[in-house]
Amino acid sequence: MITKRIIPCLDVKDGRVVKGVNFLGLADVSSPVKLAEFYSECGADELVFYDITASAEGRKLFTDILTEVASKIFVPLTVGGGINTVDDFDRVLKCGADKVSVNSGAIRNPELVREAARKYGDQCVVLSADVKRVDGEFRVFAKGGREDTGMEAISWIKRCVSMGAGEVVLNSIDTDGVKKGFDIEMLDAVCNAVNVPVIASGGAGCIDDFVKLFKTLPKVDAGLAASIFHFGEVSIGELKNELKNNGITVRI
Repeated sequence: MITKRIIPCLDVKDGRVVKGVNFLGLADVSSPVKLAEFYSECGADELVFYDITASAEGRKLFTDILTEVASKIFVPLTVGGGINTVDDFDRVLKCGADKVSVNSGAIRNPELVREAARKYGDQCVVLSADVKRVDGEFRVFAKGGREDTGMEAISWIKRCVSMGAGEVVLNSIDTDGVKKGFDIEMLDAVCNAVNVPVIASGGAGCIDDFVKLFKTLPKVDAGLAASIFHFGEVSIGELKNELKNNGITVRI
């Protein structure tokens, strides 16, 4: 049985962790360095760090905070936001990231996935897909969920995996921040389409949502969440104990 991972997500804007609903209405939460250190110490399996406005603002991901975060934690760190070239991968990895997440940059230039995988290995390249239902199909969005690309999501994700993306983070815009559970239908479609680890993102509101996720979709490798961890609604230790009690293998 593969160990399921629990991953807090730090959405960073102007040097602060923020959180919204359906990718909108961002509210200030905390310092990314303090929050990352806290999660590293209390049992998170990995951390995801997104500079959420880098692509929309057309700038590079800020590296000073990232370097400080990487120096304070002892779990794998995935970083994304403003990743448009192989040089951006290089810069972020040199700051201490273990994996690099690409979204808008891959939409603009899909060959970026292939080039980065060839240089750094598939395990380093994470496809982050922001997906929303539009006219009955799963549609890929760019620039932090602001721009409908018109591309059907499942075929896009399959294409990126075929080019070397070694992991997929599926961000359901429909369920993001709503706290009514993960998007099981969307996740099932992705899990059936690819043979790389799939991370569920968007919708976690309570411990039962994680239990349902892993019980319903055993192919899902990890659950990612933000609000419920940031605001102390669920502790990672409590969550993992409950998952274990439900027969789901986790690292305690």
